[in-house]
Amino acid sequence: MGEYLDQVPEQIKEHIRQITSTSGLEPGEASVELIAQAWIEKKSLFETRVAENQLEAVDAFGADEERGALAMTYSGSLLTIGPRVDGVRHVEYSSIGLRDDVPESATHDRGVLADELAVDSIAEFSAGPIKKSSPIFMIAVASEQLDAEEEEDLLINVTQVLAEDFVEVNKTIIRGE
Repeated sequence: MGEYLDQVPEQIKEHIRQITSTSGLEPGEASVELIAQAWIEKKSLFETRVAENQLEAVDAFGADEERGALAMTYSGSLLTIGPRVDGVRHVEYSSIGLRDDVPESATHDRGVLADELAVDSIAEFSAGPIKKSSPIFMIAVASEQLDAEEEEDLLINVTQVLAEDFVEVNKTIIRGE
């Protein structure tokens, strides 16, 4: 394998290859390496932004939890799941513009998780901007108790910063701009 793909967690490697095939890049190992390099950088940025904003990583997030969560999928997409208010959540999905086979972004103000979110499992929604996601790589939640509005603002702001970070990674690493 390659320098960057070797650094990617084992469960992500095949997903990196699948992303490469739908990315519009030339087929081959050089493109796989670019996607792997970008994924490593996005993982690092996600971890940094989580720590900077006093979020904490968890392995699972219950569908009935009142608080919200931020998740990064195997493909490097972001899911923002707002706190539960009146039984529904504000949910945002951002693919960060690398894949041709999924929407770039989608929002739903009355999102409902079909089941718990868990690392290494897909996120499924009975109502939401998407029906299901790629498997979840990491989940983060607020480490302190916040009211629903403050928590939603925090999660949305972190997602916006990460989306900008991820777009920059795509520009510099993948597109060489």
